Amino acid sequence: MEPSAGTKKRSRALIVLALVALGVYALDQFSKYLVVASMPEGSVIRVLNDLLQLHFVRNPGAAFSLASGSTWIFSIIAAAVVVFILWFARRIHSFAWGLVFGLLLGGVLGNLTDRLLREPGFGVGHVVDFISTPWLMPAIYNVADMGIVSSMVIFMILTIRGIGLDGRKVLAESKTTTTPTLKQADAVTPDSSTSDSVTPDSSTSDRPTPGAEARP
Repeated sequence: MEPSAGTKKRSRALIVLALVALGVYALDQFSKYLVVASMPEGSVIRVLNDLLQLHFVRNPGAAFSLASGSTWIFSIIAAAVVVFILWFARRIHSFAWGLVFGLLLGGVLGNLTDRLLREPGFGVGHVVDFISTPWLMPAIYNVADMGIVSSMVIFMILTIRGIGLDGRKVLAESKTTTTPTLKQADAVTPDSSTSDSVTPDSSTSDRPTPGAEARP
């Protein structure tokens, strides 16, 4: 028995989600490995002057070096996000939404790995940040942060356009379902011209009944 169209779409979306998440996670961890192995902490390498710099720092806070000192809170939140994505993934039936949750999952897993395995300890490890773009923002970030932010941007675009988890526009579907209903209502509405045609003529009611004049 061949799988249905919905099952095929869900399988493709899950494959996209898994591949994107794996790619973001692998690129994030590999880039952090290279930075830690080749750069002293606090050092800066100007790749494109002020456009792009490599600045190695260890971040105890959230993405873009925000909220330092609350590492364990973000570790719990990140773990909850991972569990939610794994549970929610079976509802995704489109490439775009698979991309969104794949980017988010890969980014969250990348920073969560740092918080669980890096110094100073389990659950409170410092995240390795090394990408700096002073012309764009003062914060220093990493590949995982880029994946998370990219997923949020695509999420907003899909939401504004009204794209559902199945890849179809929700607003367009509602319009197509209401239009036939209105046409059907017009079709069954009684026409005034037809009602007039069946109205009894007053002239016929005034005619005498046959045989009435013959009576004495």
